Amino acid sequence: MPRRAMIGTALGGAAVAALPGTAQAASASATGTTTGTAHGRRPWKLRDTMTSDHSWSGFLRDQDLLWSRLPTLWHEGPFLGDGQLGSMIYQEPGANQIRFTVQHGRVQDHRPQFGSGWGTCRLPVGHLTLEPVGTVTAVDWRLSLWNAELTGTVTTTAGTITLAALIHDEVLAVRARAAGGERVVWTFHPEEAISPRKISEAPPAGYTPNPPWTTRTSADGTEQVLQPLTGGQTATAYRRSGDDLLLSVGHSTPSTTAAETDSLRNLRRAVSYGTLRRRHTRWWHAFYKKSFVSFPDQRLQSFHWIQLYKVASASRAGGPVMATSGPWLEPTPWPAVWWNLNIQLEYWLVHGFNHPELDALATTVRQNQEQLIANVPAAYRADSSGVGRSSDMFANRTVGQPGTGAETGDLTWALHNVWLSYRHSMDESLLRDTVFPVLRRAINYYLHFLTPGSDGKLHLPSTLSPEYPVVPPQDTNYDLALIRWGCQTLLESAELLGIDDELAPRWQEVLAKLTPYPVDDNGFMIGADTPYAQSHRHYSHLLMVYPLYLVNWDQPESRELITKSVEHWHALPGAHRGYSYTGAASLYAMAGDGDTAITYLRKFFDTTTRYPCRANTHYTEAGPVIETPLSASQSLHDMFCQSWGGVIRVFPAVPHAWADVTLHDFRTQGAFLVSAVREAGKTRFIRIRSLAGEPLKLRHGLTGRLTVLLDDGSPARTHDLGDGTLAVDLPRGREVLVYSGARPDLVIAPVAVSEPGAAWGLP
Repeated sequence: MPRRAMIGTALGGAAVAALPGTAQAASASATGTTTGTAHGRRPWKLRDTMTSDHSWSGFLRDQDLLWSRLPTLWHEGPFLGDGQLGSMIYQEPGANQIRFTVQHGRVQDHRPQFGSGWGTCRLPVGHLTLEPVGTVTAVDWRLSLWNAELTGTVTTTAGTITLAALIHDEVLAVRARAAGGERVVWTFHPEEAISPRKISEAPPAGYTPNPPWTTRTSADGTEQVLQPLTGGQTATAYRRSGDDLLLSVGHSTPSTTAAETDSLRNLRRAVSYGTLRRRHTRWWHAFYKKSFVSFPDQRLQSFHWIQLYKVASASRAGGPVMATSGPWLEPTPWPAVWWNLNIQLEYWLVHGFNHPELDALATTVRQNQEQLIANVPAAYRADSSGVGRSSDMFANRTVGQPGTGAETGDLTWALHNVWLSYRHSMDESLLRDTVFPVLRRAINYYLHFLTPGSDGKLHLPSTLSPEYPVVPPQDTNYDLALIRWGCQTLLESAELLGIDDELAPRWQEVLAKLTPYPVDDNGFMIGADTPYAQSHRHYSHLLMVYPLYLVNWDQPESRELITKSVEHWHALPGAHRGYSYTGAASLYAMAGDGDTAITYLRKFFDTTTRYPCRANTHYTEAGPVIETPLSASQSLHDMFCQSWGGVIRVFPAVPHAWADVTLHDFRTQGAFLVSAVREAGKTRFIRIRSLAGEPLKLRHGLTGRLTVLLDDGSPARTHDLGDGTLAVDLPRGREVLVYSGARPDLVIAPVAVSEPGAAWGLP
């Protein structure tokens, strides 16, 4: 038998007999409802009320964004996307027109000699304008999450225009009908193919503009704008038929002609608004049904579901990894992919939401391993890989080396995300083909520079703790945490894969001899001889606590150090940004302190702060930064369910004000799907389904006599591990139900709102 199965089987026998409570269960049906009787036992049933289109459309309608006045800025308006093509809708600056931006995640420059800010940056495509006859006096718009579609009206002094818009299969489709004295006039405006970074600095020496675009009209009336690039091409094709406008963007590299064919093919495949909409809504309706969460704060609940819509609009596995603005490019100093915090925060939420199909980060690492090798200095390419702070979608950016004060750990941190993708799927091919080989090379890069000191410990020369504004110190906590995590993960991965790696003794030596994390009276320092003494928006010096959990709340000896480190970090708030608050919320959630966690999270939504969440749930500093709202959703996940350290923790840090919470098919590490209901401040039941047969350890939060039932009606084999944690023998494909006291009503349904709130948008 496989080793994991042997471990699970060994939990049986006397441990089951010692468990208090009865044991009755049933088998899982394909409809999501679990029923059955087993050998005359009393049946149990999990009744999921969120299976029909009617229930979903009604629930998500309450989460929709609304507009009763015309948005004038990008971070006020509706947004559409399909993981590649993106559009934001707001007033054309300085004009009585409505702008539909047209941007694409694959459209970038291809001149790496000018760096990621200019040479391999995202490039603008253009925008459409809807030009009414009369002056716009009001709008009545709804961004439907269920249908991923903008609908509504524009009222002008001349009449009305009724709108509907969506994006699917790289086609922006808009249906517009005029009434009264109004008419529908569309104009496409190409934009210069130059870095959006031009708002903050001049081009680098030797930079020359890309050639100008050209236009042409085909026999069927399709208009095309062709933008030649060095090493590529962008083509925008659009046509109008009756009330429908269809537009598509193609981008090709290294071909300088393929994009025009791609854009035309996309239009032909779309056919019409109605045809495209049927495919579009079918995809989105199936998408939402993969998981469910409901809690009683209306404003935050709506925000949470909008983030799921947002990440699905911005990213799909195999597609372009999210840049800092996602697919919605606007003037920004950051028109690239940032690897030292942004890309990590962007993708955490997809796991709990049970949507691995959105994970473009894991596929980006898998597809660009040769580039990651080319990014390190030539002397280390035989065994090392890395990536610089920012890059294009192909991870093209050289990395500096320790000893020069360079930022060197960003690939290793991104690989932690890929490891999480493995842990939430238990897909061994991801571990074997991506995590293990790339992490091995990333850690090798560090190993070239670790040197023994007079104290017998291994030390790292100067590196940068991302964005801490001092001379880079030695033994930076950011890098020490990543080295420890990397060596531990490589050893664990080699054992799982059955690999007798020649470097294993070296990884073990590093774990034994690596210098301890530098600390002082205020907690974790930035690095050796460098205290945390200036405000620091990143929490890079706390990575060992979150999200790596190498130092964690389950270690009583670490609690004082964690507490004073987080308190000292937030005692100097001058440079803090939105993710400083979401990070603190997740740190307090790890400690089980939901009330403090939600207090910090609410700071991100406080409009009196310098950088709050914006009206449409996007976020901006000097330009669009997509990661922070997405990380706020992960903070909520951390309050509802955690699974680090091999233990699933259900409702570990729910604020006291949220008496009722429902989770359904929340995905955790070990590839488990968790469903749980909290009512009147107490957990009523937990149902867990195993997708991979991994050992299950459950911190359930229940008190009193437990009942633990498998889906065939038999008692589950269990073992009490203490501290409210239960080991359960749960084979692959099976389910277990856990509750205390009398059997509760096993219903999955939205909870009642106890904290009303206004809709997002401009209602």
